[in-house]
Amino acid sequence: MFIGVAAVLLVATVIAEYLRWRTRERPSAVIANLVARIRAWWVMALVVGLAFVVGRVGMIVLFALVSLFALREFITLTPTRRSDYYALLAAFYLALPLQYWLVYTDWYGLYTLLIPVYAFLLLPILATVGGDTTRYLERTAKVQWGLMICVFCISHVPALINLRIPGYEGRNLLLIAFLVIVVQSSDVLQYVWGKLCGKRLIAPKLSPSKTVEGFVGGVASATALGAALWWITPFTPWQAAALALVINLMGFYGGLVMSAIKRDRGIKDWGHMIEGHGGVLDRLDSVCFAAPVFFHLIRYWWV
Repeated sequence: MFIGVAAVLLVATVIAEYLRWRTRERPSAVIANLVARIRAWWVMALVVGLAFVVGRVGMIVLFALVSLFALREFITLTPTRRSDYYALLAAFYLALPLQYWLVYTDWYGLYTLLIPVYAFLLLPILATVGGDTTRYLERTAKVQWGLMICVFCISHVPALINLRIPGYEGRNLLLIAFLVIVVQSSDVLQYVWGKLCGKRLIAPKLSPSKTVEGFVGGVASATALGAALWWITPFTPWQAAALALVINLMGFYGGLVMSAIKRDRGIKDWGHMIEGHGGVLDRLDSVCFAAPVFFHLIRYWWV
């Protein structure tokens, strides 16, 4: 599987560098962005591969750090007030590490309730400490939504390791590979199909670059890829295709939701941490929405 990923990246690198060489006299911003994206993919693939080598602990630590960077990006671009200090303190230094500790200890009953129940009730209480009522509801919702997307949803990726699927013991890391490869491939293929034959915009006010043709072609292609990867999962080919379709749709609509938030804030990217890709949230917005759905579908039907 990793050889396959490396081969795809190698082919993409050769093509991108060739296109950059062809346009060396008239540099193209599109080609330059493509080259930067592929180089960033190499780095991300190596980081994820290293986490796979380390195993369960490495994967949990990796996504805990991802949640930290993502939450920081979200809070930075959704301004809060001084009275939100205690709520933010609880979000970063209590809820986030506790959520991943619960995933590490496999306390399913609590890590699925910690944020959507206990944190959602505690954060508004902490926000009242300063007595500031200016945009209180909006401020509270920002912190809650950031915690939900950046910590709760992302934590379901390493939580896949905890699932006890009969006959699939010791291979759960491959479920993470399936999720990430399929959803991220859907994003890339939607972009490719959109550039090749995209004409009708699907949501011009939310994401001007997304087209109907790109959506249909990208989701269909990534679903076929999911079916082809059935051998690394406990699913049959048609089950892998069905799950791939669901997570691709969730990823697409998750991307639209996050685009709507960016448009509301008047920004193009969540950050600049990953060259050519923007911030952490720019790369994981689709995974955020797909991960919890994927996790609970597997837990309900296969565990």
